[in-house]
Amino acid sequence: MIDYTPFWHTLKASKESTYTLINKHRISSAPIDKLRKNKPLTTTTINDLCRIFDCTIQEIARYIPSDEDQHL
Repeated sequence: MIDYTPFWHTLKASKESTYTLINKHRISSAPIDKLRKNKPLTTTTINDLCRIFDCTIQEIARYIPSDEDQHL
């Protein structure tokens, strides 16, 4: 499972807010909602967030093994 808890820590440590992400950086509110619910994001959105925060992917998301993952 992809977990976006690191994103919320990165956001809190920055000068940004969900408001500035939406209004200043033109991130749609839909990806913000997906971040809240740990739903899939596009790599384009993850790339945009890394550029905004000048950070690595690990500061946005992490992988946590889960029994709820689909079987391969």
